[in-house]
Amino acid sequence: QKGYDDLQAIVPTCQQQDFSIGSQKLSKAIVLQKTIDYIQFLHKEKKKQEEEVSTLRKDVMALKIMKVNYEQIVKAYQDNPNEGKDQVSDQVKFNVFQGIMDSLFQSFNASISVSSFQELSACVFSWIEEHCKPQTLRDIVIGVLHQLKSQLC
Repeated sequence: QKGYDDLQAIVPTCQQQDFSIGSQKLSKAIVLQKTIDYIQFLHKEKKKQEEEVSTLRKDVMALKIMKVNYEQIVKAYQDNPNEGKDQVSDQVKFNVFQGIMDSLFQSFNASISVSSFQELSACVFSWIEEHCKPQTLRDIVIGVLHQLKSQLC
């Protein structure tokens, strides 16, 4: 009996909320059912938290990769600050950038749903994983460069 009393005291859903019952104790079957329901709820919460931790670990890994890449860019620029200047006009640079961004936006626009912030976030991460792979970006850049080269010739 003490075990059932302890369960009733520990499990939040077993605590008396209906004052019409007064100080009556819940039946053992109700205490056990509410305990089972509460344990199932805790398992679902644990699974959601584990999924969130996994997502956050992926985010951290992506940010670390980005940090390393930016550090390499900064170091390369610090080592040779004048390298590459005046070789390509700003208009050509803008055209390359615009072509890359237009291509990325088309796939982004087709993949994103904005019905809720949570869905938007999920879609953005999914889009990044699918469309921003190095090989995919390489193919986009090569395609844009070929297109601009044919326009310039």
